[in-house]
This record gives sequence, structure tokens and C-alpha cells, in this order.
Amino acid sequence: MISRRRGAAAVSSKQAGRAFIGSFTSAGGQGVTVAAVDRETGKLTVIGSTEAVPDPSFLVLGPGADALYAVSEVADGAAAAFDITGDLPQPLGGTRAVGGSSPTHLALADGYLITANYGSGSVTALPVRADGSLGAATSVLRHEGSGPHTARQHAPHAHQVLPDPSGSWVLSVDLGTDSVRICALDASTGTLRLHGETALRPGTGPRHLAFHPSGTHAYVLNELEPTVTVCRWDAAAGVLEPVGETLVVPEEVAADLTAAVYPSEVVVSCDGRFLWAASRGHDSIAVIALDGTGEKASLVTTVSCGGHWPRDLTLDPTGRWLYAANERSGNVSWFAVDPTTGIPRHEGSLDVPAASCVIFG
Repeated sequence: MISRRRGAAAVSSKQAGRAFIGSFTSAGGQGVTVAAVDRETGKLTVIGSTEAVPDPSFLVLGPGADALYAVSEVADGAAAAFDITGDLPQPLGGTRAVGGSSPTHLALADGYLITANYGSGSVTALPVRADGSLGAATSVLRHEGSGPHTARQHAPHAHQVLPDPSGSWVLSVDLGTDSVRICALDASTGTLRLHGETALRPGTGPRHLAFHPSGTHAYVLNELEPTVTVCRWDAAAGVLEPVGETLVVPEEVAADLTAAVYPSEVVVSCDGRFLWAASRGHDSIAVIALDGTGEKASLVTTVSCGGHWPRDLTLDPTGRWLYAANERSGNVSWFAVDPTTGIPRHEGSLDVPAASCVIFG
């Protein structure tokens, strides 16, 4: 089902950037919402939306910016492609089963769409055809293991998948096993092969990671403890090495055992000087300063996320604006980033029910 809001025709997506916002249709979301972006003010204005796929909780843009891909975070997990050459996304071929349950993340790598399947603890590769549509899954790599948090870590839970900056490896972050797996993708067959696994501190529950612009370090945001783990990354060997942890909330909040804090997303500035991390419950965005090497991280401050339960955090392509998708308050907030301090200043908000992620085209 495709809809257009009244007055949206006055907004030309050809004259401004576009944002694509994923949401949970099962919680009242409108599927994939398209918004025009004012690059000078950061403001978002809705163009329209499509509910063609249930629970498109995470999105990724195709390399030619003419296709959009979404997970369908349902029990019988799937992925879908959309043609975005017009104002509103149009389904591009049918949805494809991922051979796993509740996919929460996806990424493009070497001609394939890779999904992280949280419910089944697996990672799936699907070929991207010449027209941008998806083929049937070519590989499903299942994770193994568990962690000490019995309620959340009784089994593997792959939460994110991401190619490294060199393009040689695909990394999958597993909340259930307290580890990050490094995989190789055979582009000729679409087969994923486990190359190595990095163990993180037990019980931290790693959720997402982001790379430093230099490609020499990665930052793993943990969900079960409010910390980010700094790691060295050796692209030649495909080895990830933890070297330290930094809090993403104030010490008194982290020490309060009654406080429900669940970090969700981590973003690194284009110049590598700052890292931002969103935390649900505390409803904050942490500002973390990075040293010149990218190896030392220190918490500067936290600011309000502009809503409740920030599930995603994204920089716009200019690096000037930071956006938070606040799932439970149903809005996307935008912030002007101070280039000197890295501190975001709240500038506005757009109502988007059950918002789960924001990407830019």
C-alpha cells in the first residue's frame, strides 16, 4: 500500500536530498517513509510512505542510489528491494526469504545483500540482480554459542552485519555470544565462510559497530552494558582486537542497577574526532572524544535524544546533521553538530510512528 500525505506534492525530491525512514508496521508505523531533506536547516518534510513490506526496521541504499533494500523483521524473516527512481519506493521483484527469523540489519557487499538474523542467530547472503532485485539466498551461516545473561543470551543473536572499509571482510556482531565474527564472502558462489571470531567481555551483549575513517579501529557498542569497546582492526589479516572500554552514560547512571539503559547505535564523525552513541531508556546521545590515533575514547557529555527510545542514530552525508529515530515516541529528531566540540544541538523533529532507522539518498 502506497500513500501520499496532503500537500506533499509541493515538496520536490529532485530539489533536495531525501531521507528514507524505516518503522515497525506492527506498532503503528507506516513502513518506509520518504522525506525531503533541507540541507541548510536539517529539516525533514514527508513526501509519502509505503507499507508494502511488514516491519521494515532497517534499510540500506543501493550503490547507484536507484534502489533501496529493507529487512522484514518478522518471525519468517525476509528482505525486499524497492525502486526509488520516483518520489515513492516501488517494490522491485518479490520479497526473498532469508532462511532465518527476525532479521534486524542488512548491508551490501560485493554484489550481495547480507542480512543479520537476530532470532535465529545467523547471517544470510542474497544476490543482487542486474535490475536491483534480489535472488534466492545462496548462503546461510549459522552462529553458535551463548552468554551469561540467561534471559538475553541463551542462544546466538546476530544483530548487525557490516563490510569492513577494505571490502575484504564481512563482520557480524552477535549479542547472544558476546562476539564479533569475521567472515569471507566468495563473490562467485555467494558463500559466506567463517574466518575468525573475536570474543568480547562476557555479558556485554554487543549490538552494533562502526569503523574509524582510517580503517584501523572499530567501535563496538554493547547493549547489555552501557559501554563501547574500542578495537584495533587489521584488515590484512582480518583480525579484530579489543583494547579498551568507555562508558556511554555518566558513571552514576551506569552504577544504578535499577536504571534500564540499552545502547542501540554508534556513529563516528567523518574526521574521526568524535563518536556518538544512542541509549534507550536513558534516552540520550553520548558525545565521545577520540584521540588522533582513534584508540583512546573519553565521554564528554550526553544530551537528550529529543524523544523516547532512540533505536537508530545517523549522520547526514554532509556530517553537519545528526538524526535520531525515536521508536516509542514516534519521531525523528535532528541536531546540528558543533564541529569544535562534537556536541549536538536539537533543531527539530518530525512525527514518524514507530521509527526505527534513517538513511539518506
